[in-house]
Amino acid sequence: MSDKEMRAVFAETLIELASKDKNIVLLEADLAKSSGTLSFKKQFPDRFFDVGVAEANMVGISAGLSVTGKIPIASTFACFASRRAYDQFFISCNYAKLNVKLVGSDPGVTAAFNGGTHMPFEDIALMRVIPDLIVFEPCDTVSLKKLLLQSISHKGCTYMRLHRKSTPVIYNENQDFELGKGLVLKEGKDVTIVTCGAICVNEALKAAQSLEKEGITPTIIDMHTIKPIDKQLLVKFAKKSKLIVTFENHQIINGLGSAVTEVLSYEYPIKVVRVGVEDMFGEVGTVDYLKKRFGICAENLVEKIKQNYR
Repeated sequence: MSDKEMRAVFAETLIELASKDKNIVLLEADLAKSSGTLSFKKQFPDRFFDVGVAEANMVGISAGLSVTGKIPIASTFACFASRRAYDQFFISCNYAKLNVKLVGSDPGVTAAFNGGTHMPFEDIALMRVIPDLIVFEPCDTVSLKKLLLQSISHKGCTYMRLHRKSTPVIYNENQDFELGKGLVLKEGKDVTIVTCGAICVNEALKAAQSLEKEGITPTIIDMHTIKPIDKQLLVKFAKKSKLIVTFENHQIINGLGSAVTEVLSYEYPIKVVRVGVEDMFGEVGTVDYLKKRFGICAENLVEKIKQNYR
């Protein structure tokens, strides 16, 4: 799957699941081409619903389908899935204890040329405060497929951040995944970097190479599930590290960094440095430009660690 876009694997996985479970249905808000789900529409035309540019309505329809026993996957850009449809998802789906799987694509800087209005740096913050909601972000096609399978099997609402384009494959096909359990990609003895998602996991791995040249050996944790977060894993590595650094394609306010500090302030107080977007709106640009503009790059991560490590 190394040469496939993540959206292609997203669609293929849904088709595979839907061929086995007639209750799976897919809803789009006029973005099926962008989401890569036209193949699902072709395979299951009676189980595909394009509601047009009406994201809140899409989530409301998803709630109704869930009441009838269907398993609705509602897909749109993350800015619309979170900001525009928030009340419907909060009340109609989560408060009602239904079974809706909301997918927000193009998280953070991956919105690129769609610009600041479409650049969700706050979707995790919004979703993290919804009671009992599972919030997760795969970093490659392997984790996407396996975590999506678990999301569909879970009885209850979930929110997935989906990177649409191609990204390096981090995991082998035999890797086991569990929602709520982070994975150690690399183990060191000095600093623990807690991160998630395609952009930040890959930048963190690049940063590790630079840090090792400076005599700093990092642990890298892929905390693919932001909620519920893996408290046990965080405490384990906090006890082994001199510094914890969180790294996210999101505001540092109420994102992954906040989730980590909430745990460690109670369980094992240690210095935590949050690296991510610092209270800013998005803007137009290439992903490479935006990564540097907002500090979501290996160079900034290395610099922050060097500033705080000694």
